[in-house]
Amino acid sequence: MANTTLINRALIRLSGDDVRGFLQGLVTNDTSGDLPVWAALLSAQGKALFDFLIWGDAPRPGSGQSDILIDCEREAAGDLGKRLTLYRLRRAITIEREPDLCVHWAPGGDVGVVDPRLPELGRRWLTPADGDAGADDAWRAHRLELGVTEGRTELGDGTTLWLECNAAELNGVSFTKGCYVGQENTARMNWRQKVNRRLVVVPIADADEKRQVIAYPELGWSVEHRRAESIDAAGAPSWMRSALGPTDA
Repeated sequence: MANTTLINRALIRLSGDDVRGFLQGLVTNDTSGDLPVWAALLSAQGKALFDFLIWGDAPRPGSGQSDILIDCEREAAGDLGKRLTLYRLRRAITIEREPDLCVHWAPGGDVGVVDPRLPELGRRWLTPADGDAGADDAWRAHRLELGVTEGRTELGDGTTLWLECNAAELNGVSFTKGCYVGQENTARMNWRQKVNRRLVVVPIADADEKRQVIAYPELGWSVEHRRAESIDAAGAPSWMRSALGPTDA
């Protein structure tokens, strides 16, 4: 299969003493069940610092516990690794880049697993690089077409509340798993059922420069941080509409 490697993604391997439990107290989603899941590491205020997919992996030879692989932006991998190391304290956990595997993506087929955010996003799997030119441009175009944002360029670097990143609608948060960094504000917003602003992908012709986070003129899209009431529910992606309230359609 040609052009499946996501060159702009990297993998961080966590191995050692109860790595699932370690992440369970840090990230927004439940790591105790089936993987992969989409999750984030938040600031204490509940704003997104890093978003990523969490994968299970077989234990290394001689280890009695399974490893975890974090599928993240390549440019953010160093910072994320340092942040996780700060939280590790004295736990017997190794946190390091995984050089032998790459993230792969295809819009369909039967290889890998369905993206946990949205089935229409396609399928992902982890294997060595296949030597192709990379599928990053095709992935970005496909993702934006579906109205899905990711990464620090689009979600912001500690500037956007996690639920404003449509985390609830895209299966990026558990409201039952217990405490994690930033949980208090996130749970309060969910309890009040009040997300005042949201990230939304709109046609570049409808762009509002005051609300624009980043523009992709070559693709015809603008990523914006808009007040919920200013988002056209009828024109929003189907997965977002119920969160915006009733439409006239």
